[in-house]
Amino acid sequence: MNRVRFACSVAACFGSASVASAQWDPTHAQWGKTRPSDLRVMTWNVQDGVCTSNPKASTDADWDGLVRSVAAFKPDVLFMQETGDNSGNGTGSGLDSVADLATVISMFFNGGTDSFRGNAAITSWVKKYAASFDMPYVFVSANNDGFNRNVILSRYPFADLNGDNKATNGDIFSVSPDLYAPGGGGGIRGFATTEINLPDSIYAGNLLAATCHLKSGGDSQSMADRITASQNITYFLDYFFNGANAGTPDPRNRIGDSPAATSILGPTTPMIWGGDFNEDELNNGRKGPAEWMTIAPSSAAQDGTDRDRSDSTYDSSVEFFSGSRNTQGSSKLDYICWQDSIATLRRSWVFNSALVPLADQPPEFAGYIFGIVTLSTNASDHRLVVADFRLPLRCPADWNLDGSVDDFDFFDFLNDFAANSADYNNDGSTDDFDFFDFLNDFAAPC
Repeated sequence: MNRVRFACSVAACFGSASVASAQWDPTHAQWGKTRPSDLRVMTWNVQDGVCTSNPKASTDADWDGLVRSVAAFKPDVLFMQETGDNSGNGTGSGLDSVADLATVISMFFNGGTDSFRGNAAITSWVKKYAASFDMPYVFVSANNDGFNRNVILSRYPFADLNGDNKATNGDIFSVSPDLYAPGGGGGIRGFATTEINLPDSIYAGNLLAATCHLKSGGDSQSMADRITASQNITYFLDYFFNGANAGTPDPRNRIGDSPAATSILGPTTPMIWGGDFNEDELNNGRKGPAEWMTIAPSSAAQDGTDRDRSDSTYDSSVEFFSGSRNTQGSSKLDYICWQDSIATLRRSWVFNSALVPLADQPPEFAGYIFGIVTLSTNASDHRLVVADFRLPLRCPADWNLDGSVDDFDFFDFLNDFAANSADYNNDGSTDDFDFFDFLNDFAAPC
């Protein structure tokens, strides 16, 4: 029997399921997630546009471009670099305090009046363009270089996952020289980490999300600084959060966490991190930051940063329509990395509005007064990078994510199967294997 006819006829007979609409189809201006349970992570160097002195208005090219982009892509976790620098933005002077920058982030999402600019009305904010979207959990790093800060935003709450009474931190805890780690911290702006409590009704584990902005520059000292920071970060990820396969955090007693963590991350809790690494791994002629942080000293040995000590992965994203990989000028400097033994990449991409046909631009861009195709370059000198991940689910057969497995899940799956959008086993296609894998899980108790 024809698969599509079978699925459609069953759904028609029982009338229990609604036809799922495609969420990821850039050729029809749809940039959403394939499945609601996918975790979307976005990293963006926002080039000083998020700061107290910037006009928070639809008539401001960078602020409005940043706001509309976040509203369009609706990440579950957002890494921002180069925030809080009023001098760099050219609208003021100095670096915003942690508290002031947190207030700016609230304005970014919720609008209102701008207390930093004479209580002027804010005319551009995320919820203006995506009313139901919010990222209420915000970590503004205290670590800075005198110019800017790292920020991590999340749809889900921060929580202590490893027993050290800390859910967020602006930098790695100081590493004493050991093995390949030179010792010290995560670079001039720090390696900000957040431990995130994902909904237990959907996910089998939680999440460690982290970001950094490594030293810029092509001179020998800047290049050395990036590698020093990357080696310390690599050691920290492997030995502190993974336990280096020893089952306990910091088994060599080289990491200055106080009070000390009591456990490593669970087997279904991945680490996903990213940011502006300031080095193009394709053209740098050496083992750079992205390779260090994922592969560690050797790609052959079991010393990588994945939980099983294999190598983690860094993205090879390209722009959907042109295939361009550039995120800043003619280079890819911005990356997302992940533990691929736990988190499975569904897709990732670089976004540049200048390369997207007008009919396929996100609907949230409509009305951008400076011209939609210029939105990305007006917003920042860096292009944003987005990645959608499949994480371990509490109950994969709970297809509609309502907390139970029942007939509604079965018929919703059939409708998606008929629409060729039910890649249950994540092998890149929807076929009979997906159907029978779903049936097996549907029949088994969660």
